[in-house]
Amino acid sequence: MYQTILTIHNIVRWFVVLFALLSLYRSMRGWLGKGAWREADRKSGLFYTIALDTQMLLGLLLFFVLSPVTQAAFADFGTAMKDAASRFFLLEHSFYMVAAVVLAHIGSAAGKKDLPDQEKFRRAALFMGLSVLAIILGMPWSRPFLPGM
Repeated sequence: MYQTILTIHNIVRWFVVLFALLSLYRSMRGWLGKGAWREADRKSGLFYTIALDTQMLLGLLLFFVLSPVTQAAFADFGTAMKDAASRFFLLEHSFYMVAAVVLAHIGSAAGKKDLPDQEKFRRAALFMGLSVLAIILGMPWSRPFLPGM
């Protein structure tokens, strides 16, 4: 079960990356190009947050129930904090990914507010950009890019 959920978690990250790039592109293009806010702009943020929420649910399942890394870390927290890999998954990865989800939701909510279009785009670009930065900082770069590799 652990390996199956981890594989799904690895696959869903590519949907997160795809929708993050799309959402960031649309918000930056609208902000810098002074375009009008469209339904597609709102949906790009919505799809990004849906992908992130799905990824977070899978990550929480791994973190609290299935992962041997976090289970071992919870069993001996002091030793886990001395090991860089355990500390990364126990604290750093978790912190950055929760931050990414929160920032993406704030950015996505900008499109729902009664604001001028440029302000919607500016807020969406700012928070989506910060969300992508949090993902980059918290990504486990030591893992293979494609599951099974």
